[in-house]
Amino acid sequence: MVSMMIADEKPQPQLLSKKATCNSHGQDSSYFLGWEEYEKNPYDPVANPGGIIQMGLAENQLSFDLLEAWLEDNPDALGLRRGGASVFRELALFQDYHGMPAFKNALARFMSEQRGYRVTFDPSNIVLTAGATSANEALMFCLADHGDAFLIPTPYYPGFDRDLKWRTGAEIVPVHCTSANGFRVTRAALDDAYRRAQKQRLRVKGVLITNPSNPLGTTSPRADLEMLVDFVAAKGIHLVSDEIYSGTAFAEPGFVSVLEVVAARRRNSTDADGLLSERVHVVYSLSKDLGLPGFRVGAIYSSNAGVVSAATKMSSFGLVSSQTQHLLASLLGDRDFTRRYIAENTRRIKARRDQLAEGLAAIGGVECLESNAGLFCWVNMRGLMRTPSFEGEMELWKKVVFEVGLNISPGSSCHCREPGWFRVCFANMSAKTLDVALNRLAAFAEAAAVEGRGRGPAAAAAARRVLGPARSMSLPIRFSWANRLTPASAADRKAER
Repeated sequence: MVSMMIADEKPQPQLLSKKATCNSHGQDSSYFLGWEEYEKNPYDPVANPGGIIQMGLAENQLSFDLLEAWLEDNPDALGLRRGGASVFRELALFQDYHGMPAFKNALARFMSEQRGYRVTFDPSNIVLTAGATSANEALMFCLADHGDAFLIPTPYYPGFDRDLKWRTGAEIVPVHCTSANGFRVTRAALDDAYRRAQKQRLRVKGVLITNPSNPLGTTSPRADLEMLVDFVAAKGIHLVSDEIYSGTAFAEPGFVSVLEVVAARRRNSTDADGLLSERVHVVYSLSKDLGLPGFRVGAIYSSNAGVVSAATKMSSFGLVSSQTQHLLASLLGDRDFTRRYIAENTRRIKARRDQLAEGLAAIGGVECLESNAGLFCWVNMRGLMRTPSFEGEMELWKKVVFEVGLNISPGSSCHCREPGWFRVCFANMSAKTLDVALNRLAAFAEAAAVEGRGRGPAAAAAARRVLGPARSMSLPIRFSWANRLTPASAADRKAER
């Protein structure tokens, strides 16, 4: 009877789509694994001083006090009022997904101000999105068909494997850059990537860069941007410049937007027909410069009417709330505040970056790439590795996460071809917490040096005592999505004021 029932059973239908069950999201990267471990044991200076310090999250918490002070002085913005009168009913109703004109105008002016008005933004060319993640994906949907490719210089932000590929079906072909020239992109590397894409029978639709670079923390020199523009012009393809860290540049040579290069070409009549201008697009958000990732405010800027039209339609799947637009229209419209904020925020970023860089310089076996922007440093830790390989990099990363208690991002997760590099974030914690992290890393490096000098495990254990109890990797690992990250402690945020 049982055998007859089994024989008569029909195969169960697949209840989920192929997209829902595929493994191309990228969440099994070590970049996300470190976040998973941090969630299980987050550092708190009082409640959990032995916990893991989150140095894999590029959040800007350095200037919250400036924003909070502005909110205290402008209660109407947060209280859904204008001129003392309630605008609740106006905001509660459905808004056109083109965005509120007051907010788009204020955002366009703020983006221009950040760039010293060397380039200005037309609000009608702005498409609002739910963060830069949504903006980058929408651009891929607009510019590439399933199986088409974009070239991206390495090392690059690990989230691009998710943002650009997962739902769109587009492919990424890495443009391999090296430490020999500070990981600057070259024409030879672009040509090589283009040839490799052709061998894979991929149609290259464009190049995507981050400027300032994530994870390098460097701005693209004008000469490099000019070379990139020449390349895409010669190939007749697109150039996407993700400029979400544009307001974090704190030192020379400063930030140059790709739109400045395009504007110069138009003035010099090298793009008289405007065709190149229609193939250059910028992504921006308020997540990094203003430290508002939870507000989910991103933007696409394009002079291509077709891209603007299509992206605006797509934005209906990820709108910015009318309450958020109302608040930020007021905040960004306050020119005195934004001017003071930009100056003070970049000063604080530089001070915190210097704290990290100087602390790392004092640790044997560690070097830091010279940077002038961003919320992180690109750090060479090959001197702490047992073997100069990616296996050695992963061994070191596991020790730093599970023994030292620092979540940093290994270079292999950023598609770096040279083992031993790590992205280390510094703006999502207090100065005191950063000191704790540096002391832990210094003790670990000293212990490694002791072992290397053959003084034995007992001496190494003594050098490690500052680290506290060792941690072991929990197996099997259950990967999770990053939106469950534990927020930074209240003590950390208060210490920033």
